[in-house]
Amino acid sequence: MKDRDACIILNMISGIGSARLEALTSHFGSPSAILQASAQEISSVKGVGAVLAEKVADWKNEVSYEMELELAEKGGVRIITQYDPEYPEILKEIYDPPICLYVRGELPLPLGQAIAVVGSRRISNYGRKMAKHLSEAAVYAGWTVVSGLAYGIDAVAHQAALDAGGKTIAVLGGGLARIHPQDHIPLAREIINNGALISEFPMEFPVSRQSFPRRNRIVSGLSKGVLVIEAGLESGALITANQALEQGRLVFAVPGNADNPQAKGSNSLIRQGAKLTESFEDILEEFEFLPGFEGLKKVREEAAEYSASHEFSEEEKRIISILESGDTGFDSIAMETGIPAGKLLASLMKLEMKKTINQLPGKVYSVSARQP
Repeated sequence: MKDRDACIILNMISGIGSARLEALTSHFGSPSAILQASAQEISSVKGVGAVLAEKVADWKNEVSYEMELELAEKGGVRIITQYDPEYPEILKEIYDPPICLYVRGELPLPLGQAIAVVGSRRISNYGRKMAKHLSEAAVYAGWTVVSGLAYGIDAVAHQAALDAGGKTIAVLGGGLARIHPQDHIPLAREIINNGALISEFPMEFPVSRQSFPRRNRIVSGLSKGVLVIEAGLESGALITANQALEQGRLVFAVPGNADNPQAKGSNSLIRQGAKLTESFEDILEEFEFLPGFEGLKKVREEAAEYSASHEFSEEEKRIISILESGDTGFDSIAMETGIPAGKLLASLMKLEMKKTINQLPGKVYSVSARQP
């Protein structure tokens, strides 16, 4: 038996997680060797009780491996293990990476520029607007949007990414044969065609309250950062944010009204040090080292050198044309021009250096009253 097949089988046994698998693999040498061991040998491994050891030793009666493969094939699902090249490298960085990933659709690999967009299921009109706005801006900046297919912020983020022509990944809290909530089956189908549905759970694993924290760690684990749009103090989005910090990811939060209960959690994150986010430019500033995005220092240096020239590039002319119609935010300029975020930031800085435009509070830009 191949180790990847053994991983799929072990993942189907209740009680085996990545930490226990690591301990068992360290003891026996490989996942396939675990399935050849006796219950007594397995129970000798620290952290593995007698009941679990019996399940593992009796795996042929405990799980139906062939049926699982058949269900996956019928559902158009690929099962990826850490032994497969398709397994996202970024997930291997976290403390407890999933043993397997069930994938329907295409993971946009590599996942170097992915942002998790999360929040409450019950959202205000403002929360809906910001989730849509920032998810669209993420797509225009070349980023993949990751979320959990739940009601509220999750659904808005996925749909906005799709509507903007981008890629999105939905991480489920149950098996891919049981899309939850069922109301989102049409959305899930759209995601399959423009991204992927993924889960670490076997095909028919039922959704439960206990499975959501496990889902959330994958949402944050797949992403370079987690953006909390609107979340109450009891929101699962705060769990995702905490897991992101434990995984070494950055946390961003959109400020909300002080009298909105659904914003108290996100406002609390900002007080605790999360990056206050009003525009996707705020996020880009934290990731200037990523490929495809010019570092701010380099951009400023180029802008200073360029400022002596009064000639405008085609991109700058498009920006000026938009601003002549009225003050416009960074994300809206990106959407209207289609200019990649890094290049857009450089162009805006050059125009500022030429005193052609001004930056107003909230990352909003306007044409200068006096142009050179």
